[in-house]
Amino acid sequence: MDVIDRKILRVLQADARASLQQVGLAVGLSASPCWERIKKLEQAGVIEGYTVRLNAQALDLSDTVLVQVTLDSHSDNTLEKFGETLAAIPEVIEAYLVSGEYDYLLRVAVRDTRDYERLLRERLYKIKGIRHSKSSFVLRTLKKADLPI
Repeated sequence: MDVIDRKILRVLQADARASLQQVGLAVGLSASPCWERIKKLEQAGVIEGYTVRLNAQALDLSDTVLVQVTLDSHSDNTLEKFGETLAAIPEVIEAYLVSGEYDYLLRVAVRDTRDYERLLRERLYKIKGIRHSKSSFVLRTLKKADLPI
């Protein structure tokens, strides 16, 4: 990956809907070589896909909760089942297996505290194998950024 590839990635991170002409103009290439580079970045797995950024507040999901979870067991089967269960809960928008005091860090999107209480009762507390959890509501997002390129 060279300097031009990185410029292409920056342009696409800023606007995945940019036309080939717009991307090429921004990086100093015509559309055809720009397209070839993008295809190579896709084939190499550098570009995993294209997405839309949604406004959580406009969707009435204005609260973000960070949930730290500890499991009773750390067997491969338990970890796999826990991951599958989380994947089926739409409010869980990110889940990380982490080092430290807790096993997992979850990022959850909900409407408000009552909605989070519902999620806890109906979904999270029903997951077998959770020993302990700790929740923190995000008060304000100070930085939200794309990957550094």
